[in-house]
Amino acid sequence: MSFSRLVSTAALAVGLPFAANADPLTVETVKALFSSAQLVSDPIEVDCTLSGGAETTCIQITVVPEPATYEAGPWCPTNVDDGPENAGIWFYDGEVVDADGEFFSKLSALYGDENWQVFDPETGDIFYTATLEGCEAAARPDVAEEYQNHCVQCLLEYYPDTTVTYSFPVEPVAADNVSDIRQSGVGVALNGIRIDGPAPVDAILSAYTIAAFDDCGGHVNPTVGYHYHAVTDCVEGDDHVHEEMHAPLVGIALDGHFIASHLNADGTHPEGLDECYGHTTDDLGYHYHAGAAGTNQNLGCLTAQAGCSSGEEGAACDATARRPRP
Repeated sequence: MSFSRLVSTAALAVGLPFAANADPLTVETVKALFSSAQLVSDPIEVDCTLSGGAETTCIQITVVPEPATYEAGPWCPTNVDDGPENAGIWFYDGEVVDADGEFFSKLSALYGDENWQVFDPETGDIFYTATLEGCEAAARPDVAEEYQNHCVQCLLEYYPDTTVTYSFPVEPVAADNVSDIRQSGVGVALNGIRIDGPAPVDAILSAYTIAAFDDCGGHVNPTVGYHYHAVTDCVEGDDHVHEEMHAPLVGIALDGHFIASHLNADGTHPEGLDECYGHTTDDLGYHYHAGAAGTNQNLGCLTAQAGCSSGEEGAACDATARRPRP
């Protein structure tokens, strides 16, 4: 079932005429929306303070950041002869490209820098982080010197007890100014996976590393586990959308607005998007559309006050407080 049909069905199941933001979210609706997510416990209502200082009610969910409907990975190829089936993807020149063996063999030419040497020229073996220690030494802003010129991958099995708690308002509260999402997450996909802000591509490349994503646009880091830097078909599903909706829904932003897929159901681009990639329609009210995969920008900004995401299970939400990322 597509996300949009799931949302429509969930709304009907609790007696709501479906229109995003027309009615407050309820725990029953949110539980139905996230039926494909690995919820640690049922959603609950909590008191929360949003990023602009508004004190309101939020729906809080805690999830295991691991997809239940597909197997995450692969990420790094191990040899320059490896094809796309044994590798992930990367963003290059605003597009998604296969981060396969051929791609790694051409990095010096692609980036115009002879310091790229990510593989053994005699064997063709690609240097990659194959251990937890390597992951944590490379998946950080100050990449350890011994892991420069590597493909960086972290595996889900390294962090088996990771959970992430999200708190988003039952009704969006307008913000005085749109908020930059560069250093924070965007929201959560309806399969329970974090939809993240831009990956720090410039910093990654400056260390002569490639932090490959899998074909679903996700990779793992020590802070939030598996998360998305691109919204792909893995997030959208492949069923037909509800005939009254112009695009399938893929998640909920931290400000309580829904996030729809990048394109309309007929493959056309949605019209009249604002700087945050949002607009208003009769079917959905105000909502966002995910950015194109490859642009490294899932949303442009948030128009309403944001709730919270936290690596602490059941954490109280005060989005005005400075917390360590996530």
